[in-house]
Amino acid sequence: MALRNIRVNGDEILRKKCRKVENIDHRIITLIEDMKETMYKADGVGLAAPQIGILKRIAVIDVGEGPIVIINPEIIETKGKAVDIEGCLSIPGSQGKVERPDEVKVKAQNEKGEEVILKGKGLLARAFCHEIDHLDGILFIDKVIEGGE
Repeated sequence: MALRNIRVNGDEILRKKCRKVENIDHRIITLIEDMKETMYKADGVGLAAPQIGILKRIAVIDVGEGPIVIINPEIIETKGKAVDIEGCLSIPGSQGKVERPDEVKVKAQNEKGEEVILKGKGLLARAFCHEIDHLDGILFIDKVIEGGE
């Protein structure tokens, strides 16, 4: 495992749409392990592959309940609305209020290539939305309704 450099706002890779992962091989598994290590070292709640310069549809999340890996994720259902403060490892020192769904259902693949359906509420729902946005070149500052830069 290795720590990766986190790209910061202004790096054009953060604005690009990521490619679907076609094959989960040892290189992808190594990438996922590096992403987890990098996220934990940076004290983050989530990290998407483009944040470390890789244009693949992969994100890792841990809201305090253990790591979740989502490969080729898509949000298939949302419920409710919630406004809360968000920040981002790629935009250090900036925070702002963002409206997100209060509950989401995500279809993705796990590290074994199995399709999984994951449900998130509150912070986990917010993290799913935030990281999936990264995979489409969207940053939280694009959605700030109050505060932020």
